[in-house]
Amino acid sequence: MSGLIIFIIVILIAVILVQLGRVADLASKIRGEEKVASQQNDRTAFWLVVFMVVFLIFCVVSAIYYKDMMLGYGPNLAASEHGGKLDSLFNVTLFFTGIVFILTHILLFWYSYKYRYKKDRKAKFFAHSTNLELIWTIIPSIVMTFLVVKGLMVWNEVMPDVTPQDEVLEIEALGYQFAWDIRYPGNDGKLGTREFSKIQPGLNDWGMDWEDEKSQDDILLTGADMIVLPVDTLVRVRITSKDVLHNFYLPHFRVKMDAVPGLPTYFIFRPTTTTEDYRERLREYPDYQVPADPEDPEGPQRWETFEYELACAELCGKGHYSMKRILRIVSREEYNEWLAGQKATYFSSIRGTDIDPFKGQLLGSEIKNRKRELNAAFTNALKGDAEGDQIIRLDHVFFDSGSSTLKEMSKYELDNLAGLIKTNNISVELSGHTDSSGDDDANMKLSEARASTVLQYLLDKGVSSEMKAVGYGETKPVESNDTEEGRAANRRTELKIISK
Repeated sequence: MSGLIIFIIVILIAVILVQLGRVADLASKIRGEEKVASQQNDRTAFWLVVFMVVFLIFCVVSAIYYKDMMLGYGPNLAASEHGGKLDSLFNVTLFFTGIVFILTHILLFWYSYKYRYKKDRKAKFFAHSTNLELIWTIIPSIVMTFLVVKGLMVWNEVMPDVTPQDEVLEIEALGYQFAWDIRYPGNDGKLGTREFSKIQPGLNDWGMDWEDEKSQDDILLTGADMIVLPVDTLVRVRITSKDVLHNFYLPHFRVKMDAVPGLPTYFIFRPTTTTEDYRERLREYPDYQVPADPEDPEGPQRWETFEYELACAELCGKGHYSMKRILRIVSREEYNEWLAGQKATYFSSIRGTDIDPFKGQLLGSEIKNRKRELNAAFTNALKGDAEGDQIIRLDHVFFDSGSSTLKEMSKYELDNLAGLIKTNNISVELSGHTDSSGDDDANMKLSEARASTVLQYLLDKGVSSEMKAVGYGETKPVESNDTEEGRAANRRTELKIISK
């Protein structure tokens, strides 16, 4: 209904304007066209001056009114080390262009008023004025030279690359229609190799070279996963695109760089304000002390829901808006805790699959991790007083199916175990366990044979401590035998510390 009313009003205004035009035509015929034209020129010139005054006042007042919403002013100061330099450059540029903006508008409208048409007035023409040409050439040249030099100085400070001596966190952003994927280095602090020839849609979208050891601990964040970075840390962002032109834009950090297919770019910055600190800054301003959701007046306020954002600043398609990602800046301690909770993509999604180049082999990192796990379990067992606390499950001792023959990869666990027993000079019991599948007597014999095989391996490694091998068959399950997972848990080899 309201739309219809607006449409009718527009039609009526158009009719009124047409009628006013006809009235003006009739008036000009009655009073003489020359006199009417002179009056119209006077009125037009007057209203142009009025418009100029109102327009300039509106520009200044609106800028002051909305300054707290603009980057670089109010609470929206730069949250990065280099951001203040860019804001300063913009302010200097705004100062000079603002002067030109105001003066040109004043002259434009004032000349329209002063030199409006009047009878018997003649224009004064002059062909050349050296002084005038010098003024409008020299002054802009000086100003432009100053702005260009200052811009180059800021550019050189903002756009350098890192050196080998810099302590830097390097991540990679991959833009595509319509999202950003982010890659973090793992414990080695280095991003692994990527090759376009290794891209497999749905399996290896990044083209990761899984044979590169540096790639195996990399962490990929996809979809809407939050990006987390530590405060006061130099960050280098590799920026690439998978399909069309995108733009990596972090407005609060004054970071903006195109993501170009086939042409990797980068940016470095150092965040200086955590998300929580920025929220506290916003908290001081009335515009942010209002409900974030107008329909929920009792809900959190705007300052409480503030988040840094990663956006695409290119019109990359109809889903362009959905490329927004949340960026959280936290303390170094919080970042380390968050990073420790992330899983390396290789081990969570690739390890053991058909595209794993090391399928069926143990990696150096896995051998080290297994040794750390066994050492920790052994230390806890030595400290334990209760009988159950002194049992160590040997999770990485494997046998051929239905056999007591050790698999090759079991040697790492047993070699580590041999060293721990010899170092601590303890007496132990080695026990074998099976699930409930098959004949009870056969399970008992199999468990005894497996325990004896482990015992013999340790003896061959020079362990001279008191040891015995025992088979318990299916009599001591730790999980239900009704599921495959439970049966797998029940098939195990354990070590029990008898005396220290």
